[in-house]
Amino acid sequence: MRKPVVDYSKLRFSNITSPQYRHVLLLLGWVVYFLCYFLTENLIPAEKCHVVWHPLDDVIPFNEWFVIPYVGWYFLIVVSLGYFLLYHIDNFKGLQTYIIVTQAIAVVCYIVWPSRQDLRPDLDTLGRENFLTWIMNIIYSQDTNTGVCPSLHVAYSLGIASAWLKEKSATWYVKTFVVIFVIFVCLSVAFTKQHSVVDIFAAIPVCLVAEIVAFGKYYKRKWCKNAVSEG
Repeated sequence: MRKPVVDYSKLRFSNITSPQYRHVLLLLGWVVYFLCYFLTENLIPAEKCHVVWHPLDDVIPFNEWFVIPYVGWYFLIVVSLGYFLLYHIDNFKGLQTYIIVTQAIAVVCYIVWPSRQDLRPDLDTLGRENFLTWIMNIIYSQDTNTGVCPSLHVAYSLGIASAWLKEKSATWYVKTFVVIFVIFVCLSVAFTKQHSVVDIFAAIPVCLVAEIVAFGKYYKRKWCKNAVSEG
């Protein structure tokens, strides 16, 4: 089994700020985000939110099979952050920074311009009942239809794909799988009626900002290396 680049068995609260472990503190970004998410979800009423809609939303049908990549997204986040935390600290810092930037921008958007979507079908009258529609019913009951633009499902996914494409230890099989899976995740938010296509495209400029902040040094090193080799 591959040995982690950092021995986390010695990690303690007393030494978490040491150079060896302080990258772990980036995970606190999730705590801040979930607190902000809870506040925006409970303090901003749905009737105060702007309805997000595009004609394409009425063309795209609900398809419960897309709940598989939609839910698989959660595992993709955990596996990706976990892998980089163990084997590539720079990529972990880059990806987690990317996530924090997208979270910060999204929360500001949810507060300044509260949004909601009214696209969810009534699954009880859909005409079909199966395990996947049962899962969607649970998601609908636990996740409100507010705070949707931009889509963090899309933003995180593009960040994860970016990080894996930069991972030298990953084979092209892994990179191809991640990219294809991310594409299905981005499609899934529309086919499960969790987001409007507007939310998908709104995530792109957010991702561009996050890419520059999180991986700017990577591109600078790459540009300098190419400039030297060409010179």
